[in-house]
Amino acid sequence: MGQMHELGLTKERILGELEFKLLNDFQRDFPLVARPFAELASRLDVDEARVIDVLQSMRKRGMVSRIGAVFRPNVVGVSALAALAVPAGRLEEVAAQVSALTEINHNYQREHRFNLWFVATTSSAEHLHAIFRKIEIACGCGPVLVLPLLEQFHIDLGFSLAPAAPHHVQSDAQAPADVAAIELSEAERAFVAVLQKGLPLISQPFAVLGWAEADAMALLSRWTGTGVIKRFGVVVRHHELGYTANAMVVWDVPDAVVSRLGRSIADSGQVSLCYRRPRKLPHWPYNLFCMIHGKDRQEVEQRIATLAQACGLGSYPFQVLFSCRRFKQCGARYVSHVNNDISPELASGSD
Repeated sequence: MGQMHELGLTKERILGELEFKLLNDFQRDFPLVARPFAELASRLDVDEARVIDVLQSMRKRGMVSRIGAVFRPNVVGVSALAALAVPAGRLEEVAAQVSALTEINHNYQREHRFNLWFVATTSSAEHLHAIFRKIEIACGCGPVLVLPLLEQFHIDLGFSLAPAAPHHVQSDAQAPADVAAIELSEAERAFVAVLQKGLPLISQPFAVLGWAEADAMALLSRWTGTGVIKRFGVVVRHHELGYTANAMVVWDVPDAVVSRLGRSIADSGQVSLCYRRPRKLPHWPYNLFCMIHGKDRQEVEQRIATLAQACGLGSYPFQVLFSCRRFKQCGARYVSHVNNDISPELASGSD
């Protein structure tokens, strides 16, 4: 276990081999067995307590967000990317109001007239619309630009930390085909409400999710196999691992070729995410989106140039929206309240 892996830029971060393997190798296909950390320990030739201790340490240091399920978009809930054009003097105030909602799981400042970008996830389309309306009323910055997902090319299949490897772990072409939305039973809703917080770092984590241990593992295995869960495993936090630069790149491409170009981008190995969203004319003409992470701005810009050349994107109008500040980043909350999942008021705290 003597090999070391270097990650980071402005503040050099060195990961021991055990840390690196836990972060990099188990972002998906996490063992759905009664004692999963003992299984990881067996594969890594250490003991179970050591695995749990290292994961707890990395979670405390912010490198691990959680260990758990990344659900396929719009299958157990409804989500949308959205943006506001906020006056510079009010940005922190408005960002705090948006982040206070439990339905918001990402909230970033980006370099654009629409400078506050956030993702909302709820249990229904009605709830989602209500959240955006509440934001419009509470923040007073004009209409929210709402950009729901239309087609996914590469979404949250893992993030390789190996320096020479593509950033995505698996292509969507290898994943199950499109999965229809499912209606959760009340018992399943209660299960998801616990699961979305992540597994507890204890010897038998599936025994404390509110279901019988065997039933919990069977349900997770079924959802993973059918594609309801995109991946189950370690969810890393890129910024804390040295990938401090990220950009959302958007193109205006003809609808007739957007799917072909999206698949080409997804297969390039240059992007973390890639998807199609609607234009909202006259303010937003772009329909093809991708996210690129790097250790600095120069690396991201080089990746964009490489991507544009490789995928034949050079002739299409585009913009690069670098992230400036991260106001909130956490796992999506598909179930906010088991019995009443529409919050009557803006929440007063954040995750």
